[in-house]
Order: sequence, then C-alpha cells, then structure tokens
Amino acid sequence: MHDDHDQAHDHEHGDPLEIGPNDLIEDIEGLEMFSLKSVGIDIGSSTSHLVFSHLTLRREGASLSARFKVTDREVLYRSPIMLTPYTSGTLIDTDKVKDFIHEAYRAAGFTSQDIDTGAVVITGEALKKENARPIVEFFAKDSGKFICASAGPNHEALLAAYGSGAVEISRGGKARVLNVDMGGGTTKFSLIEDGIVTQTASINIGARLVAFDDDDAVTRIEASGRALMKELGYRIELGKKLSPKQKEEFAALMAKLLFELIEGCPQSELGRGLMVTEPFHDYLGLDRIDCIVFSGGVSEHIYDHDRTAYGDVGPLLGECVRERLKKLAKKNLLREPAEGIRATVIGAGEYTIQASGNTSYISSLDVLPVFGLKVVRAALNRSDSVEGTLKKALAKFDLSRFTSGLALALSLDGTPDYASVRRVADGITAFLQSSDDPKTPLYLTLDLDVAKSLGGILKEELKLGREVIAVDGIEVGDLDYVDIGFPMGITEVIPVTVKSLMFPSSGLG
Repeated sequence: MHDDHDQAHDHEHGDPLEIGPNDLIEDIEGLEMFSLKSVGIDIGSSTSHLVFSHLTLRREGASLSARFKVTDREVLYRSPIMLTPYTSGTLIDTDKVKDFIHEAYRAAGFTSQDIDTGAVVITGEALKKENARPIVEFFAKDSGKFICASAGPNHEALLAAYGSGAVEISRGGKARVLNVDMGGGTTKFSLIEDGIVTQTASINIGARLVAFDDDDAVTRIEASGRALMKELGYRIELGKKLSPKQKEEFAALMAKLLFELIEGCPQSELGRGLMVTEPFHDYLGLDRIDCIVFSGGVSEHIYDHDRTAYGDVGPLLGECVRERLKKLAKKNLLREPAEGIRATVIGAGEYTIQASGNTSYISSLDVLPVFGLKVVRAALNRSDSVEGTLKKALAKFDLSRFTSGLALALSLDGTPDYASVRRVADGITAFLQSSDDPKTPLYLTLDLDVAKSLGGILKEELKLGREVIAVDGIEVGDLDYVDIGFPMGITEVIPVTVKSLMFPSSGLG
C-alpha cells in the first residue's frame, strides 16, 4: 500500500554502528513522516483532467499508533482540460480517455509505478454502466493504490464543496457559504455551515445541454436542453444552426432558473421538473448566506477568467449570472474559489492507524482483509432516530439503502452504557432490513471504545445474519475510505489504513 519509506520501521538492520546516514533518514521518515506521489483523475460528462501532487504526511502524536496527517500538498503537474470524447450521444469514448490519461502521465514525467496513491472521480454521463465499467477496470490492476469514487449528484456536490475551497472558507471564517458548482450538464449546490456541508442539491442546468460546432450547427442535445428550448418556443435539431438570439435567450433562461434556487426554491413547473434532487429544505435564501462561491467550468466565465466558447453557451451563461449577481439586494456576496473548473480531488493521501484487538469485534476472519470501503459517517445523538440518521448519512452519497463496499463510521454522544449501545444496535438492525443483500458484511468504525459491546449485541443478542467487524478508536470523515487488515500479533491489533481524498487548499500553487 505504501512505498518502502512507509514501512521503514520494519527494516532489519545489523550492527547499529554500520547504519549509514541514508538508513537513518529513511527510518526517521518512516516513523515520523512519509511522502506520497498522488494523482487525481476527474472524468465527467463535459470535461476530464488530471493533477499530480506530492503529499507529505507527519505523525500527529508521540505513540507509534498515532495517525499520520497530510501537512503539505504540492501540485507537480496539471494536465490540459479535455472535452470528454463521445462515440455516440451518451457513450463515452473510453479508448480516447485512456490515451489522454497515458499522455498526461508522460507529460508529467511519471509512470504508474511512480504513483503511490490516487483517486478517480467519475461523474455525470461517465457514471452510466456502459461507460463506468471499462473506466473502473482500467484502474482495477492498481486497486490497492486507487480510490474510485463514483459520484452521483449529492456526492458530486459534496466533492465540489471541498474541491472549490468553499468548505475551507466556511471553516476559517465560521461562515455560512453557498457553493454553486456549474458544469456542462448539471449545477450542484452545497450549503456549508462552519465547515460542514449540511445540504446538497442538483438541477439540470449547464453550459453543454446544447453543444454546437464552429459553424453553430447543433452537435449534441440533452433532454433538459430540449425542454428549455421548447419553453422559449424553439424546436432544435441536430445539424440545424443556432442563432445568436437563441443562444442568448437559452443562457438567460438558465440563469433565471438558477437564481430561483439561489434565492429560495424553484418557482416554475419547468424549474421543478429540471431538479435532479430535492431542493434545499427549510432554506431561508440569501438573508442567511455570508458568501457565494462558484466553481466548475462555467465559473471560469462568471469570474471572467476565460472568454473562450468551447462549442457551448458557457461565456453567455457566465455573463448572465454576473449580471444577476449585480442586481441582488444583498451586495458583496461573491467570493473567489481556490479552484474553479479544477474543483476536484488532487489525489488521495493515506495513513495507517491501529485499532486495539481487545476492544474490537470480529465475528469472522473470512471477511478480512477488505480494501477501499467508502466511509459513511453518522453522528448519533440520543434524541434522534438511529435508523433515520443512518439513512440521512447514506443520502449524501446518493444511496437509499445499505449496500456492499461501505463502512459505517459512528460517533456517539455522552458516556455509553448498555441501554445507549443497545439502542444503537436496534437502530442499525432496523436500518439494515432494507439492504440489497442480507449477507453483505457490516463494517463499523467507532470513535468510542464500544466496538466489542456493539458487535456482541448485534451478533449474539439480536442474531444479525451478516458478519460484523467493528473497530474503535478510529476517527474518519465523509470523504475517507478505509482498508481493514488481519489482526496481528499476540494482542491481535487490527491495522486500519485510512485513505482521504485530498483537495487543493488556497495556499497551493
């Protein structure tokens, strides 16, 4: 999983007097810090690009079980941005995508052997089964290195909120931030309070709902693009030319519908019909917002960083959004993102921690080791329904029920006792009843030392039919992935590797 430096403390040396200076540096690096070369690959409906980074991780505490944390991120190379190639209306040309990835590695001066870890984010049209399979299989040979994050609309909004720097702006200023990520096919919204994404939403508004060539002849039409044009009284067809007036009206209508959401909720039947998700709940509009951050491809036009039309209405849409921002009653809301069109992961950092075997629960060793479990984090309060809280946590990732490949990360409030742990176990059991497969193992991580008790209640008292692995002392976030290994040694310590999606920070070059 790690490079040789990560395992430096496993090196066997002979006579200590024979240790050379390089050996000493290597051991110190392995014990207290290590570095990784990481790649972030974003494959979306409209554009695809890569970014190569150097990550430095340092141990947070004095003990050898303390977690490593990323302390420095240096971007080494950004690929050009490619318009995602299609062989048909919805089928992505995966061979061209692979060629683009190979060329980016070559231009960056790296081979796959040079890369320690990485993240592949697949969104929009690329997520469709016939597209995603060859893309995921392409990275399968490096499955130990790569996280493959297939992101639906809510998950994509979450990624954009972190990638744009909006979460960091909110956290640093204790501010309520609205992140609006405008791409080719959809616009994603994230409401962020004190650094926490509290709500997400998505609507079918984007620059490439209708695409055209240099002669303004239509080359691609999305269903939502057709619906918007119909609202304007236009019937468009492939090969027919778009007039400047049609483009301007199309962009203006999208901006109007966009601001209905920014200022409250969809006002028209068309706006409601274009929603991919539910709109925000109990949203009070811009009165409670401290700043708005735009990201995604259209943001380059909103901030006037780019005036080039890439066969779509991006510049016109950006201009319409700019004009509407000027007319808002509340002024000075707009903030620059750390990243615009590149608001995505820069790779994955990883650190190894160890969970105590004495306080963890393993019903069967047959379901270990396991790699790349997506963390679904839920804070369980005594006043809220456990089942309801777990369902809300899943919804962030566009999931409606428990499925394979997940690790439920639970944080519990207060001092645990049998009654509170039993309540959690009952809630988990109810939550699992709607799952896809009754035999899918249940992997749990907990921030308190109750894993053994919770696992025991689930398996031995409630007779849960699936295997249960519960480890404690693990703190993870919404955009983390975990590997859980076999218990080691006499004390049966369980090694857990946490891989965190890495994002640019405002200090990155």
